[in-house]
Amino acid sequence: MMAAVQRVRQGLRALFAFSHQVDYQLVAQYLSDKQMGLFRKMSKAEQLHSLNVLRDVLAQGPHTPHELAVAALLHDVGKIRCQVTILEKTMGVLIKRFLPGLFRRWAEHDTIKWWKRAIVMMTYHPMWGAQEAQAVETSPKVVWLIAHHADALEHWQGHPDYDLLHRLKLADDAN
Repeated sequence: MMAAVQRVRQGLRALFAFSHQVDYQLVAQYLSDKQMGLFRKMSKAEQLHSLNVLRDVLAQGPHTPHELAVAALLHDVGKIRCQVTILEKTMGVLIKRFLPGLFRRWAEHDTIKWWKRAIVMMTYHPMWGAQEAQAVETSPKVVWLIAHHADALEHWQGHPDYDLLHRLKLADDAN
């Protein structure tokens, strides 16, 4: 139930993103010029979401590694390759939740049909984001965090950057 409430809040934030300002001064404290160029390609709703993720990461404790802050801001940058509407995102989330087999089948195809777009984006945006970040000379640690931010945490227990991934996922899931 909490996940459903969280998704509704996310949808409402995206719907009303036009009425909020993006704090580019805060973003500029963490991103290089090339990374800022990527950030600005994201939709305003995604920029605001990423800023909320950054703020939550910063609030988690007294020390936030710079690379974690960069990953918080760029974790969804892969979505620039496949823009979807709020309705499409909602349908993708519902299909993933209630029809996981169909979600997996539709996510496997290379062609992006209109009814699959959100599912393909949800599945591949971490990989696409890692590629985009790597192309602008982002550190390997940040690229790894972006690539795996949607993975199940248990897959990465024992990895040297597990704690950073955990912090990123907590902040992302809360926003």
